[in-house]
Amino acid sequence: MVVLTALTACAGPYQYYEGTGLHDATAAEVAGGWENVEGTRVVLRKDGTALLEKLDGQDFDFEDGWRLSGTGTWQLTDDDGGQVVRLAMTTRTRAERRFPVTVTAPSAPGPPSTYSWLFNVDRDQHDGLVLFFTYGDPDIGNRYAMTRQAGA
Repeated sequence: MVVLTALTACAGPYQYYEGTGLHDATAAEVAGGWENVEGTRVVLRKDGTALLEKLDGQDFDFEDGWRLSGTGTWQLTDDDGGQVVRLAMTTRTRAERRFPVTVTAPSAPGPPSTYSWLFNVDRDQHDGLVLFFTYGDPDIGNRYAMTRQAGA
């Protein structure tokens, strides 16, 4: 019983979230500029390429405090839980630290040269799209939300 408890306690952040249930977004609707209040910007081009600026790590990687800029690819996928945008940074052009950095251990890993995110796709109260992922401890339920870039 102790082993089973230990294994299920470490099942990962996705054990807590089953998706938004949204299945009607189109790739054309997702394409465009997205931003976060922390100065993050992501451009999802119609050809499947992406530009990203100051994008933080998701899940527990957020706690490492790095922010990445670069280029990559994106794809809108759909499964039972709902739609997600799979964003892969293939070329890093810059890495920086978020301030205040939440990392206290001097042995925290450095920023990766490539990275992948899964953004859940949802709609706001005005039927506009919102992209988000969770970060930190999944029991807390922190959301890193991206909204349509102003003027986009």
